[in-house]
Amino acid sequence: MQRLLERIAQREILISDGALGTLLQAKGLPPGECPESWCVTHPEILREIALAYLAAGSHIIETNTFGGNAYKLRNYGMADKVVEFNRAAAALVKEAVRDDGYVGASVGPTGHIVEEEGGDVTPADLYAAFKAQAVALAEGGADAFCIETMLSLTEAIQAIRAAKENTRLPVMCTFTFGESSRGFRTMMGVTPERAARETAAAGADVIGTNCGNGIAKMIEIAREMRAALPTTPILIQANAGLPVLEGDKTVFKETPDYMASRVQELIEAGANIVGGCCGTTPAHIAAMAQAVRAK
Repeated sequence: MQRLLERIAQREILISDGALGTLLQAKGLPPGECPESWCVTHPEILREIALAYLAAGSHIIETNTFGGNAYKLRNYGMADKVVEFNRAAAALVKEAVRDDGYVGASVGPTGHIVEEEGGDVTPADLYAAFKAQAVALAEGGADAFCIETMLSLTEAIQAIRAAKENTRLPVMCTFTFGESSRGFRTMMGVTPERAARETAAAGADVIGTNCGNGIAKMIEIAREMRAALPTTPILIQANAGLPVLEGDKTVFKETPDYMASRVQELIEAGANIVGGCCGTTPAHIAAMAQAVRAK
């Protein structure tokens, strides 16, 4: 199969998958249970989801390892499961998609803040945690890293370094931004322009944003990142709108048709890879993939 970055260089628009956490909850993941453990305890459900996204048109299928670092797994008493869970998750998706898609190794934040930003860990601590996760994901058969939902540049850069220095896989890195009177910022105050420039300088092959916004706001963020870096590939994974509480249920209001109707604008704003985050389903991805093919 042709390399992911080569396809982007040839100006092909790729499709990533959509939400995983919300689908696992719909499949019965109870509150308080470790989602990453399901690649071992419920592999058939993860396989089913991966195949559903592949059938919907996704080129990149992510692993169930967003919280697969030692810090996050320690909350469940499973800090010793980093290698087992990450290897198993990557191997499971690889077996499901075979040569029809790329295994995107999901790497999320540790939930800790570095000392220089007022927290309790050092950059070296973060590097060590991300190294252990990255090596296991590569051993399991991952094709690329999806370092995602980042808020801190320091943490993102340590994750990028750990992946680039200990594997040969391409690295994608996306941040989550909120909107304020000062424009888009992460919770740590990072702008889209700064996130793009500094993660690319640190070695990220693809930069971008995921979560926190519906597709309309993602178009604006894509424009800012493209203005900062005219040629670096950009990945955009929008929520199906912001979550709304209806009774005791959280719902996302943006429909597959609506998100698909904004895909052309997203591509014109600079996106090279288009996908979904919270609230999106295989139906959303199928509609967006159809919009990309139409373009």
